[in-house]
Amino acid sequence: MARETSLFSGSPSELVGRQIASYRIEQEIGRGGMAVVYRARDLRLDRTVALKLLAPELARNDTFRNRFSHESRVAAALDHPHIVPVFEAGETDGVLYIAMRYVAGSDLRHLLDRQGPLPLPTALRIAAQVASALDAAHEHGLVHRDVKPGNILVSRGTDSDHPEHVYLTDFGLTKKSLSLTGFTTVGQFVGTLDYVAPEQISGRPVDGRCDVYGFACVVYESLTGHPPFRRDDDMALLWAHQYDAPPALTECRPELPSGLDGVFTKGLAKSPDDRHDSCLAFVAGLRSAATGGHAPTEVAFGPVAPEETRPKLPPRWAEPMFRGG
Repeated sequence: MARETSLFSGSPSELVGRQIASYRIEQEIGRGGMAVVYRARDLRLDRTVALKLLAPELARNDTFRNRFSHESRVAAALDHPHIVPVFEAGETDGVLYIAMRYVAGSDLRHLLDRQGPLPLPTALRIAAQVASALDAAHEHGLVHRDVKPGNILVSRGTDSDHPEHVYLTDFGLTKKSLSLTGFTTVGQFVGTLDYVAPEQISGRPVDGRCDVYGFACVVYESLTGHPPFRRDDDMALLWAHQYDAPPALTECRPELPSGLDGVFTKGLAKSPDDRHDSCLAFVAGLRSAATGGHAPTEVAFGPVAPEETRPKLPPRWAEPMFRGG
């Protein structure tokens, strides 16, 4: 029992130097209520990884373990330049673990704390990379559920035209599972209060559009230095997400194009049906507003069918939550 407690309530140094599966722990780099993330050494391939250890009580729940196994396989299959790759997921000595690529650099939370609101071009570059990662996950049936600055890693880019390379991490490997196993109960949800969608708060079914809402909150904060809703207590904050209109972006940044306000109004709509169908659609709206409403020119190759005769593709959020799950 003492060993299980030390994973989550002990000092960060207690596991340093110890081996978990084939990984030697070097340093704690993150901690949450149900998991701790360490920088570790992969002893088989001699590389540095980020090793996430889940709370020991999770491994004792069969429903969670089965769902964790399924979601880990889906996440490991994601091959996207802006999603942190999952190398391995397993169990050892009663502890579930996930090994991921270790990304050197900072995260958006530290970047905003250090620099404050970002210039519009910088915010849009970062947003576009995060949006492509989220939409790719949605196409594979994964919903993140906890989009926040701390889950957006920002590393050095390749050149002056691409000064940042952004990774999205901490996908819903445990979030959906927790809601199915009794670790969350009626009236609770998995997510961070500043970025949680109204349907998560009320316990309604969620799809990729809940990530559109959380993502819009993050982009709003990247441009203003604070999330759209700020209240004195948690209950007031939850109420605001469900019922209050977000303050206009240009109230805080009057020098920015006024057209951005309408894009955020749509992205932060209370009903998922009123939001953008995808995160990239939200970013496209921001880019259009930033350039005075001029959308990129589309080049048509060959005859174009009349609008009314073209097949209607389903929005990305309409993909099943878990194929075969």
